[in-house]
Amino acid sequence: MSENISTNREYKDRLFKFIFGNPENKEWTLSLYNAINNTSYENSDDIQLTTIQDAVYMNMKNDVSFLINDIMNFYEQQSSYNPNMPMRFLIYAGMVYSKYIETSDNYFEYSSSQQKAPAPQCVCFYNGTANKDDRIILKLSDAFGHNRSDIEVTVAMININYGRNKELMEKCKPLAEYSRFVDKVRIMLKETKDLGSAIGKAIDELTDDSLIKPFLMANKAEVTRMCITEFNEEKFRNQTFEEGLEKGKKEGILEALIGLVKRGLITIGQAASQADMSVSEFEALTGLKA
Repeated sequence: MSENISTNREYKDRLFKFIFGNPENKEWTLSLYNAINNTSYENSDDIQLTTIQDAVYMNMKNDVSFLINDIMNFYEQQSSYNPNMPMRFLIYAGMVYSKYIETSDNYFEYSSSQQKAPAPQCVCFYNGTANKDDRIILKLSDAFGHNRSDIEVTVAMININYGRNKELMEKCKPLAEYSRFVDKVRIMLKETKDLGSAIGKAIDELTDDSLIKPFLMANKAEVTRMCITEFNEEKFRNQTFEEGLEKGKKEGILEALIGLVKRGLITIGQAASQADMSVSEFEALTGLKA
């Protein structure tokens, strides 16, 4: 890999983006696409990256988006469960499609005939520590309660923690290695209590035939910085959750649970369980809707 850290500064947000949204690694992006869609495309040059660089809206940044075979793919990685991802994808899609229309020579938005556009596909790759199913479908309409919505966004949340979705991992070696690397960092962190050391050891323990190891080694300082940022954010979220529960014991568990639900840290079902209520009882008491 000829690229060095300084020339890859735009990929400093997340390790997932650094690996799968990098123009220098489009073969890995293609491998991930093939694994998700059970396709067998071989030419990575067919991928047209559409990721919005440094565009911030409501403190959000787009991870990876790309166009291939008339499919506009939106890929996001999350280290915490977030049922609000469909709303985020709606915003990302609006930004990407707006740019697509502006730069397209074949799309005439004011035409009297139906204009064809690439179909969106939204995937959220989850690798948080909470136990989640291999695949969960999140829908934007769930955010609107019982109100009818003319807009729907469906997001497939795929659990990419080590040991999960084995068939998918077998189809995409870079994803399997990324999953194993994150798992190793967590294991090493428990042993060393030092995140920087844990990251270095996790890289070293990748097998010699690893596809991503040479890339991680060549960009070790940047990878370490990104991982420290991500793992610290994950630690903060977990601490916030625990602190919220502790506060609830002192000031009223129900009030704390309502706050956690509104912030998207837990679902109404989880809150109801913590309050020893049924979902319908919790909804009736709090006015919240699942």
